[in-house]
Amino acid sequence: MKKSKWNPINWFKRGPQVSVIRLYGAIGTGGRFSQTISHAPLEKSIDAAFASKRVKAVALIINSPGGSPSQSGLIARQIRRLADEKEIPVLAFCEDIAASGGYLLACAADEIFVDEYTVIGSIGVISASFGAVDAIEKIGVKRRVHTAGNSKSLMDPFLEEKPEDAARLDTILQAIHERFIAWVKGSRRDRLDEKIDYFQGDVWVGQKAVDVGIADAVGHAVPILKDRFGEETAIREFSPKKPGLLSKLTGGTNAALTFEAAESAGAGAATAALEAVEERALWARYGK
Repeated sequence: MKKSKWNPINWFKRGPQVSVIRLYGAIGTGGRFSQTISHAPLEKSIDAAFASKRVKAVALIINSPGGSPSQSGLIARQIRRLADEKEIPVLAFCEDIAASGGYLLACAADEIFVDEYTVIGSIGVISASFGAVDAIEKIGVKRRVHTAGNSKSLMDPFLEEKPEDAARLDTILQAIHERFIAWVKGSRRDRLDEKIDYFQGDVWVGQKAVDVGIADAVGHAVPILKDRFGEETAIREFSPKKPGLLSKLTGGTNAALTFEAAESAGAGAATAALEAVEERALWARYGK
């Protein structure tokens, strides 16, 4: 889908304004090399999107397979708090995917719109890990772990899985799932059908999502915003700028690429690869 270009003249129009926040990518705290959505870089942009007295609505453009529940919650609750305080409606427009934490973000809105191909839902919680016990045995490595506190070590991938660890993890996942369910029910309210079990991680596509009540209509941002608020509505984007490659390699500074920075960049290649694999796995869960 081609990205819309917002006209700079919109900054100076005196008519009604709609603020746009783009929420693209997996959700997490993110490293220097990742393109994840997280709260800290978005906080000021969200505040600014609601700040003007001319703002008639805030539009969230969402394309996310989910990720961190905490980061999803921090972003969604800030948006909802400002919307309620300033009495500004929020509209979510979901593109390829709004799943798991991506759907949690969409539920910060008063209305949710989808494309006919949007994959949306996945109201559940997942924890994925790996076991490397056999691998380290083959190369002659022994794992040594010492803790102060019986519950300090949980699901160590280099040790055999313990039933008590699995039980503790299940308790954590259930607690997060319950909060996710409460957030969705609080957002969607009577638009949910009591006969449908929405909370087992299922996803729906396009119009079907509207039919079951987890979205409100099939539609796209610009036509809907112009129709609702007028052709003269100024659409201003408040999404934070993505750092360039040099900024990522040098930790966000403007310093020249010194030998130290180059060494750091080389050492970070493995980190970048792992981050890319993890993010790719999130998208792949939904066929993207």
